[in-house]
Amino acid sequence: MTHTPHGDHLIGGERIRSEGRFSSAPATGQSHEFSAGNPELVAQACAAAHAAFEGFAATTCEERAALLEAIAEEIDARGDAITAVGHAETGLPEARMQGERGRTTGQLRLFAEHIRKGDYLDRRHDKALPDRQPLPRPDLRMMQRPIGPVAVFGASNFPLAFSVAGGDTAAALAAGCTVVVKGHSAHPGTGEIVGDAIVAALSRLGMDPGIFSLVQGGKRDVGEAVVTDPRIKAVGFTGSLGGGRALYNLCANRPEPIPFFGELGSVNPMFVLPSAAAARGAEIGTGWAASLTMGAGQFCTNPGIAVVIDGPDADAFAAAATEALQASAPQVMLTDGMADAYRSGAARVGAGKGVRSLVSTSCEARHAAPYLFEVSAADWLENHELSEEVFGPLGLIIRVADAAQMEEVARSFAGQLTTTLQLDDGDTDLGRRLLPVLERMAGRVLANGFPTGVEVADAMVHGGPYPASTNFGATSVGTLSIRRFLRPVCYQNLPDALMPKDFA
Repeated sequence: MTHTPHGDHLIGGERIRSEGRFSSAPATGQSHEFSAGNPELVAQACAAAHAAFEGFAATTCEERAALLEAIAEEIDARGDAITAVGHAETGLPEARMQGERGRTTGQLRLFAEHIRKGDYLDRRHDKALPDRQPLPRPDLRMMQRPIGPVAVFGASNFPLAFSVAGGDTAAALAAGCTVVVKGHSAHPGTGEIVGDAIVAALSRLGMDPGIFSLVQGGKRDVGEAVVTDPRIKAVGFTGSLGGGRALYNLCANRPEPIPFFGELGSVNPMFVLPSAAAARGAEIGTGWAASLTMGAGQFCTNPGIAVVIDGPDADAFAAAATEALQASAPQVMLTDGMADAYRSGAARVGAGKGVRSLVSTSCEARHAAPYLFEVSAADWLENHELSEEVFGPLGLIIRVADAAQMEEVARSFAGQLTTTLQLDDGDTDLGRRLLPVLERMAGRVLANGFPTGVEVADAMVHGGPYPASTNFGATSVGTLSIRRFLRPVCYQNLPDALMPKDFA
């Protein structure tokens, strides 16, 4: 299917073309020109979001649920165009684009179902006790209320599920917050089609067009303008540690500091316990290699590090992983910059003290092929740089001397999105010792699986202690993510006629 982008920003329901332009850099096919954002356009979008907020915050759960479902319907109606443009821009396979679209629309529909139930509002009522001694108690009612306009930064590696209508946008709209999206320049055409879908859904329902705006491209000053605009009350971000930390600092240094919900990446260590290694070490090694190379390793949950006790079982694990990775064909990465960063990261890891190469490769242009390294626990513990994320299909095996050293290595990790235990029945005691360490380390602890693939569900947590994310009490996936954009308000002796409609 052929689709020609209009190349405009979407601000308050209007297409706006700016003088500044940039060209897309697709993996295949024709490049297109898009309007580039600037601080003035950001201010215009924030003004629209601010003007629309009070009215949108006053809508009911049912009205917001209807909006989420309408957005999902409009996205599905553009499904073929989204697949074609997304595949061309990112190089992701068409099946991956279709699956990610299903995840995105499924998330919107899940959130609609969730907010209709009303439980997320955490409504509480302490009835008045006028005769209580020595003092009467007033009537107290509490519920969660939307915090204000939210800025969302589109992610590079998920052009749908973590971008224009992805988790942050869906959660903010579900909460009753207006949204300003800073589109990612790696896939502006995909973002534009999804933005058009949101605008169409708002128009169809007769809702204020200022509820959503999309500002495309632009330089660093555009991102800075978004997070420092005084009308923005929270920020959702998925991206690099360096970029996320810079935006986090800007949010904290505002005259009115605001929460920055940043998901900044992770190496997601996997611990192969001895009984599991003895029983199925080769099988685990092959599965690990498949997880490492899924989507060219461009997942924030990519399990980049495996920890295993040295010996024949570790040899079998490493040999199986090596064989599987050597057979893996090069894959297209999302951008040329990511491919360059992947090669630089592999060179950094390979140059580390005591690091041995098991699989090396030659990566050209925008393609990535796997790397596999191994290192002793002693050398690992002396080199903090080995714990830094390399975004791509790179694996590092840490060989530990015994269970005690495995615990020591576990304690050396900073915050992670996920961590995995590969264990059999004979590993229960060691697993029990490791679990308190792992649950403090990560937002999701897995057993006998691989973390690539994040289920969108009520119980999912996609977050963790810093630097995995900037707010360890939050998740960017699942229905709990809506709570990021709410705050509790207590209403004392307020007449029923003035209470928010959703309290009933």
